[in-house]
Amino acid sequence: MLITASLLLMWWFSTRVKKESPFDTMNLEDTNQDRQIAFSASLMQSNSGYIGPFTTEITLIYRNVFTNIGNAYNPITGIFTAPLKGVYMFRISLYYHGSQSTSSAVAIIRNGQLAVMAHAHQAGFVVNSSNGVVLLLEVGDVVYVRFLANHRIYDNNNNHNTFSGHLLFPLRED
Repeated sequence: MLITASLLLMWWFSTRVKKESPFDTMNLEDTNQDRQIAFSASLMQSNSGYIGPFTTEITLIYRNVFTNIGNAYNPITGIFTAPLKGVYMFRISLYYHGSQSTSSAVAIIRNGQLAVMAHAHQAGFVVNSSNGVVLLLEVGDVVYVRFLANHRIYDNNNNHNTFSGHLLFPLRED
């Protein structure tokens, strides 16, 4: 009896409550479907080992993809391409076994320009560094990670070296 009364009361209120939004739930889900953009990946899919040092900078390719909602990250090239104008958050992390002669450094690059860098150096033991940035991107802008020349990183199945990003909020096209 109590359940029936509760259901009747809920129905009565729902018929009298004015909806604030011109959209129903289904339309909101449809509208936001194309705004779901997020990815996260690590360097190695299997095995372990050092990467570098190289005599020139290279684009790191994070092949072990954990998430790629919206398919804006390309695990073949290592490049994220903005599918819509908006504000995005990106993060990088690096890991390395310290060395007297070699440090470790990676950088987030937007359209060929340095955004932020993660750098670490010590003579021994484990070295970690990370950094992040919020960027305003236009449709087609690219973001990727550059591995700096004469540096070294180490990765294994613990996925120490990662590159991640997601859309914080979209902006209208002008």
